[in-house]
Amino acid sequence: MTDALSLGPFGLPDLAALGLTLALWLGLGWLIENPPAWRVSVSKLMERYRHDWMAEFVTRQPRIFDATMIDSLRQGTAFFASASMIAIGGGIALIGNPAMLGALTRDLTLASDTAGLQLRVALVVAFLANALLKFIWAHRLFGYCSILMAAVPNDPSHPEAAHRATQAADINITGAKSFNRGLRSIYFALGSLGWLLGPWGLVAGAMVISGILVRRDFGSTSREVMLRRM
Repeated sequence: MTDALSLGPFGLPDLAALGLTLALWLGLGWLIENPPAWRVSVSKLMERYRHDWMAEFVTRQPRIFDATMIDSLRQGTAFFASASMIAIGGGIALIGNPAMLGALTRDLTLASDTAGLQLRVALVVAFLANALLKFIWAHRLFGYCSILMAAVPNDPSHPEAAHRATQAADINITGAKSFNRGLRSIYFALGSLGWLLGPWGLVAGAMVISGILVRRDFGSTSREVMLRRM
């Protein structure tokens, strides 16, 4: 019966903790992007402001501020992509060095064999790899947005001006979604480090991270400020 409820070095508590972590990661992502009408998330509120930004962009002269803003968004995604690559490299190096993992087990008195620790670290690396892919795509989308912005005619009365600005806003929003998904993966990568202490450590890490994300998207001061629209 025990064998049936285990997978390699992991028993039922580990598998249940892993399932809960993945469910929270996916479920929170869906909730933040599809919030109830009575409790709109920060991410959803920002979509409105991104449309407002592009509406103002049509009439703003000169457009240096807007170019600076989109460049800042690209730099932010590039920074997080680079940081994720470095972290992934460190995680892979740790997984590929059993001696180092063995020393870590002894130093932290972790109740797990080397293979179990390798798989635990692999979960962190998997979250980081997902974050890297999201950041790379977000960087590319913000690049597309900058090109669409450049295609907006300088004349606000041009028949294509408003349409192209709306296209730029929609691409900007899509890029922001990918960027936010990458950030959530980094949050859960940090929470997954709790698995080194056992299944309850993973549960605790996932719950803490989930609480942080829920508060920041649904109960933060910044959300209250964004709701103050005339």
